[in-house]
Amino acid sequence: MKDTFKTINKPSEEILFKDKNSKFFGYAFPVTSEDKIKQHIEDLKKQHHQARHWCYAYQIGTDETNIQFRANDDGEPNNSAGMPIYGQIQSFEVTNILIVVVRYFGGVKLGVSGLINAYKTAAQLSLEASKIVTKTINRHYKITFDYKNMNKVMRIIKEKNIKVLDQKLELDCQLNISVRLKESESIFNAFDSLFEVSISPLND
Repeated sequence: MKDTFKTINKPSEEILFKDKNSKFFGYAFPVTSEDKIKQHIEDLKKQHHQARHWCYAYQIGTDETNIQFRANDDGEPNNSAGMPIYGQIQSFEVTNILIVVVRYFGGVKLGVSGLINAYKTAAQLSLEASKIVTKTINRHYKITFDYKNMNKVMRIIKEKNIKVLDQKLELDCQLNISVRLKESESIFNAFDSLFEVSISPLND
């Protein structure tokens, strides 16, 4: 079971690609929501208010069943900008990422093949300017138990080296834990089999 994914932790440096007097500024951003995507695009439209096009592609999600993606040509000929950008996201195998390429028209038409190459190259340079990191896909659980059962719960936490996100240790105890996807079933079963201990998925 694949339980890792590649992404970036921080925005890339701005890159510039030129072709026949047109300028293409490329940016890569880490994102996990559409609101954040809209914000980055709005910020770039303010920063480059004299530009002609703000083309982009993004992909969000770490599980093949919940991947969201979009490619936007923003007025360029159909599939000449957004899809070449998205193609680089696929080529670099990254997710939770937004790539925006801002174009200033230089007076000379590039044609569809020229545009495809320019947007693809600007996206590629943006990714090459980014530090790509590998992260694990995790599942989060809530464990609830009485204080008297603390030792047996903590023994499993220690034995399996489980990351505790949050804890409330009173008469009624609660632990929020994070475990790697491929270990999640066995760890869930380990707690589920304990008497007077309950475990349930944590809605983040």
